[in-house]
Amino acid sequence: MSGPDTAREKLPASFPAKRSVRLWLRLLSCSMTVEKAVRSRLRAEFDTTLPRFDVMAALERAPGGLTMTELSEHLLVSNGNVTGLVQRMAQDGLAARRAVDGDRRSQKVTLTPAGRAAFAKMARAHEGWINEMFGGLTEAEAEQLRGLLGKLHAAMEGRDGR
Repeated sequence: MSGPDTAREKLPASFPAKRSVRLWLRLLSCSMTVEKAVRSRLRAEFDTTLPRFDVMAALERAPGGLTMTELSEHLLVSNGNVTGLVQRMAQDGLAARRAVDGDRRSQKVTLTPAGRAAFAKMARAHEGWINEMFGGLTEAEAEQLRGLLGKLHAAMEGRDGR
């Protein structure tokens, strides 16, 4: 059973709160560094944005398509943000929208064949960039870090972010 202090109780008393803050700042810094590099490379190599890449990735994982609401929930953004992205992607021939049977207000979005091809190229490059950025870790270190981050995530989920 996990209470509100479960994660805190697992840290020894000698682990100062400032060390937790420093750890969080290091995680944030690493995340921001990776995101900045990915944004820059997507722009330079594919003349696209990270949000567009994220929409394409979500649609690639859902070959039957997603409603605009499902897409915004997957991406944790507002329907308004998704609507503009999808509209531009449709204009560029990368995505298609169709009405949902029985709900004329709802639309389902899918990648077009051109969208799938473009995303496949971006995804291969993206994987290479991430491998390059994490290349300083051994396989064992990467697995250890992944495991520790998973443990941290589970502990935070149990606390509802508080």
